[in-house]
Amino acid sequence: MATSPPPAVPSRVRHLATELADAKPMRRGSLSERTVKCSKPGCACAQDPKARHGPYYSFTHAVGGKTHSRFLTTEQAALVRQQIDAGHQFRSRVDALWEASEQWADSQLTDISASSGEAKKGGSRRVSKTKLSRKSRPS
Repeated sequence: MATSPPPAVPSRVRHLATELADAKPMRRGSLSERTVKCSKPGCACAQDPKARHGPYYSFTHAVGGKTHSRFLTTEQAALVRQQIDAGHQFRSRVDALWEASEQWADSQLTDISASSGEAKKGGSRRVSKTKLSRKSRPS
């Protein structure tokens, strides 16, 4: 059963949270495209950089602190590029949601301090007693 957020939630926060709920396949990592020069002496790739073999695509990402790479076909590379872009968009939306939520939180602090008065540093007042002089008093 879906519940609607409380009406006090700012529309920007509600909109960003709704965007994040739209699930898409996404990835972290990078996609690189390479062309290579072979070792055959009669091949054109040895002389002309435009005649090199490829392009060859590889997807690289970190898993448990180690780098993993995988070669991809042209079709797979196009799909992985879309997934990486979706991951970047997701992260930027999460950052935007954090910023909007912090602004909302700050406005709540401002509302409370404006209605109840700002917290003031005062402490307790110390009453000092005047000391009597030690001179002898006339009797």
